[in-house]
Amino acid sequence: MTTVMKFGGTSVGDGERIRKVAKIVVDKYNDKNTNNVVVVTSAMSQITNSLVEISRQALNVRDIVKINNFINELKEKHKIAINNAIKNKELQEEVRTIINNSIDELEKVLVGVSYLGELTPKSKDYILSFGERLSAPLLCGAIKDLGQKSIYLLGGEAGLITDDNYGCARLIKNKVSERLNPLLENNIIPVVTGFVASTELGDITTFGRGGSDYSAALIGAGLNAKTVEIWTDVSGILTSDPRIVKNVKRIPTISYIEAMELAYFGAKVLHPRTVEPLMEKNIPLRIKNTFEPENEGTYITNSKELCNGIMKAVSSIRDVFLINIFGAGMVGVSGTAARIFSALGRAKANVLLITQGSSETNVSVVIYGNSSDANNCMNELKKEFEHTNLVRDITIDENVAVISAVGVGMKGSRGIAGELFKTVGESGANIKMIAQGSSEVNISFVIGDDELEKCLNLLHERFIVNKS
Repeated sequence: MTTVMKFGGTSVGDGERIRKVAKIVVDKYNDKNTNNVVVVTSAMSQITNSLVEISRQALNVRDIVKINNFINELKEKHKIAINNAIKNKELQEEVRTIINNSIDELEKVLVGVSYLGELTPKSKDYILSFGERLSAPLLCGAIKDLGQKSIYLLGGEAGLITDDNYGCARLIKNKVSERLNPLLENNIIPVVTGFVASTELGDITTFGRGGSDYSAALIGAGLNAKTVEIWTDVSGILTSDPRIVKNVKRIPTISYIEAMELAYFGAKVLHPRTVEPLMEKNIPLRIKNTFEPENEGTYITNSKELCNGIMKAVSSIRDVFLINIFGAGMVGVSGTAARIFSALGRAKANVLLITQGSSETNVSVVIYGNSSDANNCMNELKKEFEHTNLVRDITIDENVAVISAVGVGMKGSRGIAGELFKTVGESGANIKMIAQGSSEVNISFVIGDDELEKCLNLLHERFIVNKS
């Protein structure tokens, strides 16, 4: 059976860390309980952010000097990483040539963007792919340096074929088995670029920021893997955000559905789209810490294991805004909701929560984004309804945050909502909106952003710390 191991940006942050990751991979490969290993890697720390910024500068500033400086810094960073990750001089030179050729290619693309003054979604995906296209051969070289056969592949070369929705591509064909199994049969460890795939015509696409987890899940599903491991800088999924909440704990085991809810509602350790491909094939997922490999992390399976308390975690999301749409004219008028979400679609809104009052006079929507996104949404909604008498008023509240209480123990538990909202009231927070999914494992609500810290800490203490 095959184990798929995905390593995040902090795990491969520099040459020394890449060397450590290679050792973890080789140890896993040599484990008597493992037959084959496939590795999925993110870009080195901050490289993707730098690529986003330089592509913006190339488009807006059109400053070739800045591009040249960026390219020189990129080469130097990876030169140092090569020297620290790989000891064999011939391997160092081999990897250095591959990486420098890729960086030269990137430079030509950036100069082209600068001269043309145009950055299409297709071009942006191509530019952003270089982070992983530089880290993959480096990690591959480090694995070779430790005595194992390895090869690096782009996501498309590994069999991830998508549509041409650049920036947020959707898988249309999974050819991973036919592409990777011949390599595994020859005892080769494939190192695949996370986040990156390709169309059937071979054009590079990406799954969106953080999509390396999703790449690993798709590869695991395509290979019917024994397990998929996500290696990051924390020891699994925690009961809340440690930056806000005291006494957070590691969750040893959690179900697919709980993990999905937490991923969608603020648990940044896992990309939201990761769980579904594995859930369909009942492939376990484990979250591990690269810097504490002996820690068992969090094990995610189909088992809906109950914890001592009703909830397993309380998560939160900031950087959201709440739109309230009012109008008695909406009552009984079919298609109004469709028009609202069509307008929000044109604004490219990332909708998190939706509620509608029973009177049909009010629709509330929570959207992930900043002030610019809020303005875009407001403008599109006003355009949609400016010549109608359906909508009386549209308001936006940017001083909000979302809290989600997650746990399979909440399903069918009498009085849980009452106890939950009583605690919210005791914290002094004012609830602006409530939503609960049909799975009944998640209750989400909106409060003021300045009320978040106190509310989240009280909920965590009462429902998790005191119930354990």
